[in-house]
Amino acid sequence: MKKSTLALMIVGAMASLSAQAAEVYNKDGNKLDLYGRVKAEHYISDNDAVDGDQSYARLGFKGATQINDLLQGYGQWEYQIAANKVEGDANTTKTRLAFAGLKAGDYGSFDYGRNYGVLYTVAAYTDMIPEFGDDSFVKTDNFMTGRGNGMATYRNNNFFGLVDGLKLALQYQGKNENDGRAASKANGDGFGTALSYDFGDTGLTLGAAYANSDRTKAQEGQSFGHGSNAEAWTTGLKYDANSVYLAAIYADTRNMTPVSGTASIGGVDTSVSGFANKNQAFEVVAQYQFDFGLRPSVGYVQSKGKDIEGVGDADLVKYIDVAATYYFNKNMSAFVDYKINQLDDDNKLGLNTDDVVAMGLVYQF
Repeated sequence: MKKSTLALMIVGAMASLSAQAAEVYNKDGNKLDLYGRVKAEHYISDNDAVDGDQSYARLGFKGATQINDLLQGYGQWEYQIAANKVEGDANTTKTRLAFAGLKAGDYGSFDYGRNYGVLYTVAAYTDMIPEFGDDSFVKTDNFMTGRGNGMATYRNNNFFGLVDGLKLALQYQGKNENDGRAASKANGDGFGTALSYDFGDTGLTLGAAYANSDRTKAQEGQSFGHGSNAEAWTTGLKYDANSVYLAAIYADTRNMTPVSGTASIGGVDTSVSGFANKNQAFEVVAQYQFDFGLRPSVGYVQSKGKDIEGVGDADLVKYIDVAATYYFNKNMSAFVDYKINQLDDDNKLGLNTDDVVAMGLVYQF
């Protein structure tokens, strides 16, 4: 069946928030695009810590300049402002992305700054759920799993112009510590790589990524996870064609995934904080884009910590996600997302077991 104009616009918008950016300037080889969103949303849950307003605004730009026939410079910045805080609250804003780089045709690109870690290259396959998802092992400022500081990244699409669909990424992250950040947000020097292949026009992509980082002294001194290195590998696949989106990833991390909660150790309830010696993560998502704008979604996310001192094996994250988004057009949408918590009431770390429903309206450009 031939897709409607609305469906085509929606598919383009789903590819990237900045794909529908507003062009501010384009002259003499210099281009600047502005993009952003306002997300008005509310959580409903028996857990008072998350129940309530979650609204925010996000703004960013992407710029590029043509230096010569081969070389191009580029940069991106993205900022978020919370709309659920009182005026004057110091914790309302954050920089999500800020990097600049150079691109040289088929030779690839190199950039440095605050960017996504190389492991997210594969984790992004399942980061499609309207509100929840993508939290089995991806954490902000957690080595090279999500967004982080000091990322030096080389990327090459189509493998120097020799193999269409073959993408390579190499990344180095400098150490981030001794600046007042929590141990769970620190990291030592690290290196990672990712490789993916798009199978022509089939809509199928297969990817894998690996990262290994030094851990800080503070991290090695935590209650859990004492190794000198944080290591992870992940593999995944996705299918994106004929209005169908299917994706699954699996990841294995060592001394990398944060652990916190209250555990019974030696018969005494003890507050614990540190890292899982090993974590096994699995995510799957399935979605369908109807021509009239509806996009239903179902997913499953699980993260299991292994060999935690005094605790043993314990689920860190486990839930079923059922959601739906309705696109009025490429700029305006409404969604509802139901996170059905599957953690046992008597789980070993005393983690929250309540369900959460998120509802919202999104305007983006």
